[in-house]
Amino acid sequence: MKNTIYTLKNTFLAALFLVISNVLFAQNIEFTKEFFKEDKDGLKAAKDNIEKGDAFFDLGSIYFKQAIEPYLAANKFNPNNALLNYKLGKCYLASSFKLKSISFLEKAQQLNPTVDSYLSYNLGKAYHLDMQWDKAVKEFSDFQKYINANENPEAIIETTKYIKECYVGKELSQKPIRVFIDNLGKEINSQYTDYGPVISADESVLLFTSRRPNTVGGGIDPGINEYFEDIYISNKQTDGKWSNATNMGEPVNTKDHDANSGLSADGTKFLIYIGKNNGDLYESELEGTTWSKPEAMNKNINGDKSHESSACYSPDGKAVYFVSDKPGGIGDRDIYISYKDDKGKWGEAKNLGTTVNIKYGEEGVFIHPDGKTLYFSSQGHKGMGGYDIYKTIYNDSLKTWSNPENIGYPVNTPDDDVFFVVSASGRHGYYTSFNPNGFGEKDLYMVTFLGAEKPMIQNNEDNLIASQVAPVKETVIAPVMEIQEAKLTILKGVITDELTKKPLSATIEIIDNQMNEVIATFTSNSSTGKYLVSLPAGKNYGIAVKKEGYLFHSENFDIPNTAAFQEVTKDVELKNIAVGSKIILKNIFFDFDKATLRSESTNELQRLTKLLVDVPTLKIEISGHTDSKGANDYNLALSENRAKAVVSYLIKAGIAANRLTSKGYGEEQPISTNDTDEGRQLNRRTEFKIISM
Repeated sequence: MKNTIYTLKNTFLAALFLVISNVLFAQNIEFTKEFFKEDKDGLKAAKDNIEKGDAFFDLGSIYFKQAIEPYLAANKFNPNNALLNYKLGKCYLASSFKLKSISFLEKAQQLNPTVDSYLSYNLGKAYHLDMQWDKAVKEFSDFQKYINANENPEAIIETTKYIKECYVGKELSQKPIRVFIDNLGKEINSQYTDYGPVISADESVLLFTSRRPNTVGGGIDPGINEYFEDIYISNKQTDGKWSNATNMGEPVNTKDHDANSGLSADGTKFLIYIGKNNGDLYESELEGTTWSKPEAMNKNINGDKSHESSACYSPDGKAVYFVSDKPGGIGDRDIYISYKDDKGKWGEAKNLGTTVNIKYGEEGVFIHPDGKTLYFSSQGHKGMGGYDIYKTIYNDSLKTWSNPENIGYPVNTPDDDVFFVVSASGRHGYYTSFNPNGFGEKDLYMVTFLGAEKPMIQNNEDNLIASQVAPVKETVIAPVMEIQEAKLTILKGVITDELTKKPLSATIEIIDNQMNEVIATFTSNSSTGKYLVSLPAGKNYGIAVKKEGYLFHSENFDIPNTAAFQEVTKDVELKNIAVGSKIILKNIFFDFDKATLRSESTNELQRLTKLLVDVPTLKIEISGHTDSKGANDYNLALSENRAKAVVSYLIKAGIAANRLTSKGYGEEQPISTNDTDEGRQLNRRTEFKIISM
């Protein structure tokens, strides 16, 4: 009797354990007749779908997404098979809908935790992408316990890196930066892969890369099972919206991979990645309304066996930053710089060094129009997963880069965040990111930086007590929180003929007046006359616009280090070399209240000298002008002496005295009001006028 009771007790406990097990752990059901005796046709169809899915699955990760549909059909018939759920999870991890992997991987773990040795690894990656930091760390740690460290040391290293990224991600996500992140919309993004935005400094032109069916040739690269890359362009419309992106066509795009890389500040020259010779960098230039055929950069940039993936121009166009896996580098991919020599050739590439480049890969380099702030993406440094975006600032006096700073969450995510570019103002950033709510596998986004949050102002206790007796009216002004904008000036406009108003292709020289040297040279567009130059704060700039057959035009911008961002539109009408034509020499400077020429005037005086040498029959009048402050006689004498000082310089430079006349007009010919500082400054000027030819 006792044994019978004992047997019944054990049977009951076993049954109870089975019930509990079925509640806690779903039963793994195989695709066999044993489980589907009543639906043989359904079982056969499910097994056929598994076979179809396996055919893609076995080809490798680039074909995983094509296995999803047949796998889902089989899973609908039998949702309780551990191996099928695991495969579906892996396939979704390689798709545009990565987070859908979580439910399938969790189900696989419930059905059979040992279904695959990499189950915890893949579930950890899925949790990582979903910012479930603690769960991800647990799965990565479980995976490390499960595998043999001696047999697979690389897996230990990799998951240790992932665990560190989870801790960084947890830290960064708890202190998000204040930004708006907006998808650029259906005008730009598609259901396909869109990435690599580059913009002109004033955000008027956007170029990006996409893998769409309407690429040139329309072919599919068998190596990645996606369409070949092509470059697309969009322009900012008057309402502030982007135009529908269009394929740039030939000759910019070819039947091979064509990806845009860096765009010059004025939007007239850009760098292209073409998939020839392992992948090289090319240059194309806007000539009027058409882009030139891309020309390969020289061997200092493109290596015979290396892969050059992305690049950007420095604001002055004299240097190029690029990413390459050249032999002898620091890591997987490094960032290099090359300077243009006096003959216009790119010089020997120099590695940016171990502060920027580390053993992991760098990608998507971009130098801001301020000329010193470098943005790039990296798989290393202090990141939260995949590629993160960092910035580093160049110290010109020390010739060093600052330690890269993660720009923060939510711009950076656990997935790849790459190809980040920033507007000249510093208020907007454009980049590529994966978002499950986007249009495609990767989309383009605009980041609006909001700056620091204003602190909440609360009433103090005394005011609260007083308010019970009598209302207290008090205006409390919260301190202003400034958005850190770039300290530079964007100068843009249109250059035309003064008489015909037709646009002109003219040369624009940027001069550092203090150093008396030309620091950059640009050309306005031959079809539109448009130009754009970037002027970082901290210099006194001379701007000279020149074209053969015309008088040069000069402007002066003295931009102190403290100057905030500004965008200045300055249209220039060039005057023909003709009797009566006159121009203001805006880069002629005198000591205060004296007629002594300052050294900053040298470049302007040399331009005037060259004009007189080039046109030997030219006779001119140099005139001096003042504002209305001071006595008339004093102003007249000062203006006369200043005009004579310019003439004396020209005579010493070899110009015949009989071709030169000086005249002081004092305050007699104002060109602006004398009631404001700005007006008086305009009135204080030196001019020259053509007397005869």
